[in-house]
This record gives sequence, C-alpha cells and structure tokens, in this order.
Amino acid sequence: MADFLTNLWESVFTSGPTPTLLLATNATFATLQVLLLLLLAATYSVHFAILSTICGGLWWSINWFAREVAAVRAEEEAKAKREKEKERVARGGAESADDEGESTEVEGEGLEASRGSLSLSGFEEGAVRSGREGEEGEVRQRVQAGRRSGDLSGEVSTDSEWEKVDDGR
Repeated sequence: MADFLTNLWESVFTSGPTPTLLLATNATFATLQVLLLLLLAATYSVHFAILSTICGGLWWSINWFAREVAAVRAEEEAKAKREKEKERVARGGAESADDEGESTEVEGEGLEASRGSLSLSGFEEGAVRSGREGEEGEVRQRVQAGRRSGDLSGEVSTDSEWEKVDDGR
C-alpha cells in the first residue's frame, strides 16, 4: 500500500496518464458511483440520478482522454523510430548524395539546398503543416515572392545555417 501511495504521489509530477494514476482515478469514480447509488436508494431524489449520470460521463471522458494521449504518444514514438531509421539509412548513403549534387538537408531544420533554391524554413513548414489550410497558400506565396525578389529575411535561421548554404552553392 505504501508503494502504491509513493507511485501515486510521483505520478502527479509525471506528464501523461500513468497506470497508478489511472487506477486511483477509476477507483475514486467507482466509489463515487456507489455512494451516489446508495444516496439515490436512501432518498429517492432525482438529483442523485443526475449527479450519477454526470459522474459517469466524466469518468468515461477521462478514460477516453487517457487512451487518446497513449495513442498519440505511441504514434510519436513510432514516428521518432522511423526518423532515426531514415537518418541511419541517409548517413550510410550521404556521401553518394553529396557527390551527385542532389538535395542535402542542413541540420534538419527545413533549410534545404537543392540546385540553388531554398525550401520552406522550419517555422513556415510548421505553419503549413499545422492544418491551417487558408494560410498555407499565403505562406507559400510569401516564400515564392521572397525567392523572386531575393529577400529571404522572413525565414527563421541562424547565420551559421546561411554560411553552410552559401558554401554549398
């Protein structure tokens, strides 16, 4: 029991739903439902039926949210694993890609030197990927206009990234 309480206390300071926290939450809601059922039987008040319905909905929604967080976390871990595998494969064939003059990614931030053109910066790529469909075209138009005029000041980068891109030309 002391170990459970220690794990429960530590899970409060851990991000995401932990098994100990979910167990405590489910036990608490089950106890509350039993109490509301006993109060309904003792008083025949409709208020306890309504409170029980609200409690059940909240209980279900907390468990649903915990499942969704776990699914997103698993998806992110799988994506990170795929990215690591992709990087490992890319490092194995990086020399041949550099020799042939094909696109080379600089520090993985979205700056890409590809036959004299720059891709979207990490900031603009994030804005495009975030699902804001109306802004996607606007961001692309601004980047295209900046490329045509030679003004790339709107892109987020560091001086060292620009030096690397300039050295690659």
